[in-house]
Amino acid sequence: MPAPTAVTAVASDAAVKAAREALDAHVREIVHWHFSPETGTPFWLDFAKTLGWDPRTEIHTYADLRRFPEFQDEWLRGGPVQRWMPKGMAGQPVYVFETGGTTGIPKSRIAFNDFRTDYELFSDTLPEEHFPKGSNWLMLGPSGPRRLRLAVEHLAQYRGGISFCVDLDPRWVIKLIKKGWTEHLDAYKDHVIDQAVTILSAGHDIRCMFTTPKLLEALALRLEKDGTTIRKAGIMGIFGGGTEFTPQWNRFAHEELLDGAFLAPTYGNTLMGLAASAPTGPFNNYKITYYAPQPRAVVEVVDFDDPSTLVPYGETGRVKLTTLTREFFVPGFLERDEGEREQPFEKYPWDGASGVRPYRGFASSTTVGVY
Repeated sequence: MPAPTAVTAVASDAAVKAAREALDAHVREIVHWHFSPETGTPFWLDFAKTLGWDPRTEIHTYADLRRFPEFQDEWLRGGPVQRWMPKGMAGQPVYVFETGGTTGIPKSRIAFNDFRTDYELFSDTLPEEHFPKGSNWLMLGPSGPRRLRLAVEHLAQYRGGISFCVDLDPRWVIKLIKKGWTEHLDAYKDHVIDQAVTILSAGHDIRCMFTTPKLLEALALRLEKDGTTIRKAGIMGIFGGGTEFTPQWNRFAHEELLDGAFLAPTYGNTLMGLAASAPTGPFNNYKITYYAPQPRAVVEVVDFDDPSTLVPYGETGRVKLTTLTREFFVPGFLERDEGEREQPFEKYPWDGASGVRPYRGFASSTTVGVY
């Protein structure tokens, strides 16, 4: 675990300035791509006609993106999904992934290679002593129309290994919760963990794993019941994510579940990619601070009542995401999460977000943390 000085090292002014200049240049490139008739995205080309100004000539910096109205959640629901396919990528094989949408019409996004690029960049943040190259992986998380299965599979392949997956349907979990069918819910959880234990015991030499807090806890407890542990089962490194990833749970995992395995928290979704975390552990009371993969995505913590205004460092606000790739452009999407704004970090010289949890405006009406 890195020394505490590595954790508290705030990025230099020069590093912050260089990162901001790189972001501004990237913004100009991406806006020009999505709003040019030759390469642009049909949705944005049509949207530009309603603006009364040309984004290609008016958007020069990241701050200029505030000229766009707030990105509406509903724009991603329903079809035709082809309206999100840039002309400049015509003819390339395309995927469609669902995000959010555990109930009702799901939000969808198209993808060509973003999911591969996102996880290759994330791969560079993993310490090799805990995530050895060539290792096989267990993907213990939601499958189906979400991108996680393919993304983790690519991560394993990119690092020279093979990914073994379980089958998990979060929509069914939500239905069981809403119906109050606790017995069925427990049976389904056992079904998922049975799959994981079977894979780990099959002699595939699995060393790394993706999972979520609840599934990691369930797996650790099952292995303990069987007289073993996560580490003794062969797992050296785990990366995971989810709004259940609190400092309290992080401490619990290190003290009770991991048996020495390394845990790398992440904050991510189908729109953003993966935000890696700064080092965390007893030296900072297990606080987790996430940093988006700039310049491909930017996370801001903004005022609850005025999303155009950043909250001061250390203060609480809503998470706002901007996605900036040639495949997908999303300016100023208000996530269903809130957290605290954190200072730029030495390794990631831009703002971070800590304490990420369900946004208070939705938390009471939305089923979260289902897996």
